Amino acid sequence: MMLKLVSRNSISIVFLVILIGISSCKNNKANKSTLVTQTNIQPVSITKNSYGTTTNSENVDKFILSNKGGVEVEIITYGGRITSLKTVDNKGNLENVVLGFEDLEQYEKPNPYFGALVGRYGNRIANGKFILNNTEYTLAKNNGENSLHGGLKGFDKVVWKVEDVKDGDKGVLKLSYVSKDMEEGFPGSLTTFVTYTLNADNSLDVLYEATTDKTTIVNLTQHTYFNLSGNFSESIVDHEVEIYADKFVPVDDDLIPLGNLASVDGTPFDFRTSKLVSRDINSKNEQIVIGGGYDHCWVLNNPEVGYRSVAKVYHSKSGRAMEVLTNEPGVQFYTGNFLDGTLPSPNGGTFDKRSGFCLETQHYPDTPNQPNFPTVTLVPGETYSSKTTFKFSTK
Repeated sequence: MMLKLVSRNSISIVFLVILIGISSCKNNKANKSTLVTQTNIQPVSITKNSYGTTTNSENVDKFILSNKGGVEVEIITYGGRITSLKTVDNKGNLENVVLGFEDLEQYEKPNPYFGALVGRYGNRIANGKFILNNTEYTLAKNNGENSLHGGLKGFDKVVWKVEDVKDGDKGVLKLSYVSKDMEEGFPGSLTTFVTYTLNADNSLDVLYEATTDKTTIVNLTQHTYFNLSGNFSESIVDHEVEIYADKFVPVDDDLIPLGNLASVDGTPFDFRTSKLVSRDINSKNEQIVIGGGYDHCWVLNNPEVGYRSVAKVYHSKSGRAMEVLTNEPGVQFYTGNFLDGTLPSPNGGTFDKRSGFCLETQHYPDTPNQPNFPTVTLVPGETYSSKTTFKFSTK
């Protein structure tokens, strides 16, 4: 039927095709700011799906960013969480390498911040209190006597607004959230933007930006658990880790900093040369015993340089490698010591102890109560800016 139409009315059909093309271009431009659908043309593309509705009747969306190099990242607007990150091994097999759940209901239940954006303050604040400009502020205590990762309802438990979505040479997803004055006890109305960018070179950038209308404290991070094997029934102790840090932050029994910075020389915390996690994770070192493994902040070298390579991880069996770059002064290396086999894994089974590791780039724990640590204070008129990159490759 189509062939007959073309032969009899070729001029009319050509004119119609041109009109359709023009209309299509206009529609693409109009939709560009909200959604770019996946194509085979763009180096990096984005698709959008509904992910469900929260118990507070808030709609949650899922965005899938994928490139031609074999990286596919799924991000939901609830907590700005990375729910899946697929990358190829050295045989070309595409597998998810981050811990997460299959549905929104599970993310709304108590969980160890799988894939989440963490704020307003990542890590612990002692006794849930700090003094700023001669005023004492009291925070929600959700980790014994301490405040952890923003309190009872931190940035990991809110629905973020989508500000922008673009594909092309890069896939960009920009999210925003406004934390009201005294939310969870923190002063100032904080406007936060987090931009995820998937690049054609298999790197994922996470850019954090924030402004406030009152002097406050800010320490944002990303809490994804990685397992480069792609098999969550396997422990991450067979991963080789390298962290460019001469010092780390010792902690007390509640994982609160003692106030000093200790040398890694001659300790299990020396990762300046790549080594297996299994080598020292069960040592009798007092700090290892306190953390039940690694759950400490490393003092990264060359902070004056700003954005730089700070860590590398390699899994020899799969050949997957990950490099971490940041402008932050510290990174919390956590080896999933508190995972206990009670949370379901999407591919069957459960997440057991040490089935994932985190590299949370950040300022040091309890900084508001530690005058010798780099400041986390943000004042009106200034912009908080922090960038971290996770770059994937194979060997």
